[in-house]
Amino acid sequence: AAVVSAALGFASLSGTWLGTLLAERKTLTGQIKVQSGGSADQIGMVYGAPWHTTALVNGVFALIAVIIAAATLASRPRTSPAGPLALWIRAVAWGGVALGVIGVLISAGMYFDLFGALPKLPATGGR
Repeated sequence: AAVVSAALGFASLSGTWLGTLLAERKTLTGQIKVQSGGSADQIGMVYGAPWHTTALVNGVFALIAVIIAAATLASRPRTSPAGPLALWIRAVAWGGVALGVIGVLISAGMYFDLFGALPKLPATGGR
């Protein structure tokens, strides 16, 4: 469980195939809406929606990593030849917590556009 949490935390930081797939789908649907005249917010549909989708998927992976790592750390120690809860398991679980928390923070920043707002089209003036 500790290794899984660390892997999920790392995946939330580096991106996942699922996040890429869903972002590409949002890009395609945004392009279709823009070309059919169904959306006035072209930049938001083509670029903003996929960006937020990637942030959501990465945030879910990070949250799952934190939950699994916390459950691993909170579990009752089992006796084994290596001791109650092997030292490396606790270290990897703490790594999963750290990666997951960083992933949650970055995903929240991406979703709420804290790192940079979407560009806006300049107003067209009648010249």
